[in-house]
Amino acid sequence: IVALLRLLGIRYAALNPGATFRGLHDSLVNYAAGLPQPVLCTHEEIAVAVAHGYARVTGRPMAALVHDVVGLQHASMAIFNAWFDREPVLVLGGTGPMDGTRRRPWIDWVHTALVQGNLVRDFVKWDDQPASPQAAVEALLRAYRLAVTEPRGPVYLCFDVELQEQPLAQPVALPEDLEGFAPPRPVRANAHDVEEAARLLSQARFPVIVADFAGRSPQVPARIARLAELLGAAVLDAGGRFNIANTHPLDLSGAEAEVLQQADVVLALDVPDLLKVLGRVDRGTRRTQLLVPTGCRIIWVGLNELSARGWCSDFYLPLPVALSVLASPAAFLGDLLEILEQQPQAADIREQRAARRQQLARRHDQLRAEWWQAAQASPVEPITPPRLALEVWEAIRSTDWMLACGSLYGWARRIWEWDRPDRYGGCQDPGGGLGFGLGASVGAALALKGTGRVVVDLQPDGDFLYTPGALWTAAHLRLPLLVVMVNNRSYFNDERHQEAVARARGRPVETRTVAISLDDPAPDLAQVARGMGVWGEGPVRNAEQLRRALAEALRLVQQGYPALVDVVVEMER
Repeated sequence: IVALLRLLGIRYAALNPGATFRGLHDSLVNYAAGLPQPVLCTHEEIAVAVAHGYARVTGRPMAALVHDVVGLQHASMAIFNAWFDREPVLVLGGTGPMDGTRRRPWIDWVHTALVQGNLVRDFVKWDDQPASPQAAVEALLRAYRLAVTEPRGPVYLCFDVELQEQPLAQPVALPEDLEGFAPPRPVRANAHDVEEAARLLSQARFPVIVADFAGRSPQVPARIARLAELLGAAVLDAGGRFNIANTHPLDLSGAEAEVLQQADVVLALDVPDLLKVLGRVDRGTRRTQLLVPTGCRIIWVGLNELSARGWCSDFYLPLPVALSVLASPAAFLGDLLEILEQQPQAADIREQRAARRQQLARRHDQLRAEWWQAAQASPVEPITPPRLALEVWEAIRSTDWMLACGSLYGWARRIWEWDRPDRYGGCQDPGGGLGFGLGASVGAALALKGTGRVVVDLQPDGDFLYTPGALWTAAHLRLPLLVVMVNNRSYFNDERHQEAVARARGRPVETRTVAISLDDPAPDLAQVARGMGVWGEGPVRNAEQLRRALAEALRLVQQGYPALVDVVVEMER
């Protein structure tokens, strides 16, 4: 197994140690000689999140080892996140002996399941429990190929502890050439669909491009920019990945309502939930109002139909569309541009598109100026999200930075200059739960260790308290990670929900913080960091303190040491 991981180019294997994969662990240490390198984590959820964050940055999977049923249950939330985020992770687990006569009393019985993969089968691309060494090789080859084939995702393999430790009766055949096991090429649209999309977009009065997770493919942002420039189209980046530079004059992200209300054709690229992106939700009633006008034609492009499951509804409520295209967004954009760039343009069409480009560019510049002015006008004490975004930007702007997780409620994208795809790792909570951000940021920093880049995590405090042990791994590996703790001392999202319910029922909104506020006592998060071997400063309460703390933290991170600055943030209520 370890020899094949090496052949597949797997550089790291994150793990929390467990007896049911002790045979595999021994081979990582004594046979692999550092490739793959074991990465010790304090929790299986952290181990899988590290692999997830690594895949976001590199586009390649790493392994995460989990201990039988208990470790798999701990890891299940992180696997769920990787599934929703469509990122490849090789989750490898052990189990107690399947032969009941070989089990130790109690512990081997409670750590053996039939079948263990049932626990995560609804949110992995594939699982298997091979019964021989040769079958293990074949299963791992298949698992790797499935994990990296679009739509990508996590896979799970379970190895019997007896299988791992039995003496080999004969040599195990490994593939001499992995080219024959390469994943298939990206799914392309048929020519008719591409031509129909080109026709709709060419004839549009006000075309809009909306992209969410399309930027998983590194070619996508440049192709979206080319398409927008050609059509004179506004672009809305929904934030699943980096889809267009926020410095591009046709980026109108942040002005969704005014843009979508004018649209007559919308090109939606890897947008799993159209209603979320094209609508506005009332928090109190849970009702959604569509922002696009009646008659707007929607072109939907993606591969999410291939990942639909009945267990959890990540296929969302369907909306009627003019054209549904099952294809890789990157491949589709390449084919679409090839057609559109060869089309002759009448003089009046060129003039209309040029006028739209100018109109959109003016609005883009106006939005950027308004946001910048709002951030500069925000108080220096207490610190608010726009002030924090501004101060962090001033600290990192001269470095080669990457935002692994977090958004500061959208203010990071409004204020910072997101000028290239490797600036942003992706959305903060792909599965909608907590405990993801810090582990994924450690994985991103692991991927970028030694490159001179600064990895930033805008880390919510509630999310941090699920997996603070990830700091130890960052300290142990000397990772270039700057954790800026966005500490509102609350599970603030739920405050808003409780306020909406209180208003609807005519009850006092002041009770919204009961059993939600993280105070009395307030956790000392900088002290937690120092206890894990990470430099920590805080709680910081004003901009002057913040500047000093960020300067020292950044100095350490640029030397290869992780640092955490705990910032008390006042939310708009």
